[in-house]
Amino acid sequence: MSDKKVVLTYEGLKKLEEELQDLKTVRRKDIAEKIKEARGQGDLSENAEYDAAKEEQAEVEARIVKLEKMLRNAEVIDEEEVSTDVINVGCKITLLDLNYNETEEYAIVGSAEADPGEGKLSNESPVGMGLIGHKVGDEVEVEVPEGMIRFKVMDIHR
Repeated sequence: MSDKKVVLTYEGLKKLEEELQDLKTVRRKDIAEKIKEARGQGDLSENAEYDAAKEEQAEVEARIVKLEKMLRNAEVIDEEEVSTDVINVGCKITLLDLNYNETEEYAIVGSAEADPGEGKLSNESPVGMGLIGHKVGDEVEVEVPEGMIRFKVMDIHR
C-alpha cells in the first residue's frame, strides 16, 4: 500500500520543514533537559514532572514521524505554473458570498496547510472541492453541515 500524496504549496513545504527542524533541534533538547531535571528529584514512580516530560517527549516524537512522512510524500505545487483560468490548488480566489453579500479572499491549499481562519481552504474540504474547476463568473453552491453556501467567483489569481 502506498502512502497518500500530500499536496503542498512551496510556502507550506517550508513551514513544515522549519517545524521539523525546530522539533528535532530545540524541542528535543528542551525535553531531554526536563527529563534530566525530573530524574534528579528522586523517585520516578510518583514524579508528575517526569511523567509530563515523558508524555511531551512522546508527542514530539510522534509529530516528527508524521512530519517526516508528510515531507517524504509531498507533492509541491509550483504556484507560478498554476493556471488562473480555473480554481485549483495554489490559486488565490476572491468570492462573493451570495448568502451574506460579502466578499471573501481564500487560497486553495492541500489539506496539510489548511487553516480557514487564515483564509486557507483545503482542496479536500467540502468548500474546496466544490470550488475546484470553476471559473470567474461561475455561481457555486456548496453543501456544508450548516446548510447550503452560495458563492460567485469574482477573481482567480496567484
